[in-house]
Amino acid sequence: MTFSIVARSADGLAHGVAVASRFLAVGAAVPAAEAGVGALATQSYANLAYRPQGLMLLRTGTSAADTVAGLTAADPGRATRQLGAVGTAGDGATFTGAECHEWAGGTAGDGYAIQGNILTGPEVVAAMEAAWLSGAGTAPLAERLLAALRAGDEAGGDRRGRQSAALLVVQHAMGYGGTSDVVVDLRVDDHTAPVDELARLLDLHALYFDKPDPARLLALTGDLADEVRALLGGPSGDLDAALASWAGVANLEERMVPGSIDPLVLAELRRAGG
Repeated sequence: MTFSIVARSADGLAHGVAVASRFLAVGAAVPAAEAGVGALATQSYANLAYRPQGLMLLRTGTSAADTVAGLTAADPGRATRQLGAVGTAGDGATFTGAECHEWAGGTAGDGYAIQGNILTGPEVVAAMEAAWLSGAGTAPLAERLLAALRAGDEAGGDRRGRQSAALLVVQHAMGYGGTSDVVVDLRVDDHTAPVDELARLLDLHALYFDKPDPARLLALTGDLADEVRALLGGPSGDLDAALASWAGVANLEERMVPGSIDPLVLAELRRAGG
């Protein structure tokens, strides 16, 4: 009923899942991930108990292959299940039960596992794998996962149609404000083009929650400082504090760097001021 990818970043620090399906709110059922541990996807008559049990096994250092083997061996309904898992090192692992609805199958390699059922054909999994491998070392994990999901969608995806999609990425202390391990947690529960909508949400997430690129920061001095002060309504006090206050209201606080301004923040400020 679903196609998904579970993977870790090239540096091994982040883990995540991207999934799409002709199923309501697929993000509520399929993905699970824990920072420094791994990620997994349970689908095709999903056994949601796989999520805590699988993470527990991965947490103890069990390999992805042994985690998948252990979960499915203990499940009397395994013939209808599909499962993918990835740990902190080595190959990912995927399982497709003999009674999953056709087309169903998967593939796995170093740091990833891809699987799907009720697909238009094996070309969906092949396209996802090609997209994943082509993005090695070139983009953040969330973007690579989404690219793989989009490739599967464009190759045919779920043969019943489209309804929902989700993206989950975790990494130690890399979530909001450094107080969470959840880097990205986005869901499209019911939409005619869920993967496209997920991409739109990820763009917004990057704007609001990504840290600024130090190489692109602009010094908040001279004419630029005068412009920013004017756009903020001419505060007489500390400019950094005034900008930070505005950014908090605009949900851009993650992009604040004292003495500088992110070009994306400047663009939003100009838009608001205009």
